[in-house]
Amino acid sequence: MTTADIWFDPSCPATWVTSRWLIEVTKVRPVRVRWNVMSLSVLNEGRDDDPEGDPEGYLWYPVRVCAAVQQKHGHEALGRFYTELWNKDNGAEDWIGDFERALDRAGLPTVLATAGPEYDDAVRASHAEAMAQLGPHVGTPIIAVDGAAFFGPVLSRVPLGEEAGRLWDGTLLVASTPGFHELIGHARTSS
Repeated sequence: MTTADIWFDPSCPATWVTSRWLIEVTKVRPVRVRWNVMSLSVLNEGRDDDPEGDPEGYLWYPVRVCAAVQQKHGHEALGRFYTELWNKDNGAEDWIGDFERALDRAGLPTVLATAGPEYDDAVRASHAEAMAQLGPHVGTPIIAVDGAAFFGPVLSRVPLGEEAGRLWDGTLLVASTPGFHELIGHARTSS
């Protein structure tokens, strides 16, 4: 069984799609997912612009709750919480839903929804692990497996079944090629 570490910012909709692809991969390949948090707020500190449009710092709240879940209940619990956070039955439509309800649905103490700055060091440490994989010029998510690491892939829909498996195989092939740096593409749709 191969372990794929994913570092994600829970507030990113594109990362949500990639994470669902990764779960689909576990159905068709011998892969297990280990969930880790990273932070767009940390990534963008010190910039003159605000690419996330978050001048009040709200994006710290979801990553702090995730860090609390991971620290107190582990990687698997973080994955359960993340799944419930974006669950449409939890109020998530275009963005994440209710934190307390997501915690409850994931079988976790709802008091974790009050996580605050006391978790910033844990957020920063996990984020630093993500950045150590590829460097500071990438975003969320970062996936690392068997000595290879990559940003993304950024997907507009979740590939299912063997389609998910083929994308996994190809992504690993490209990411593990010595000297490989970046691939930007766009699949054309047939008309």
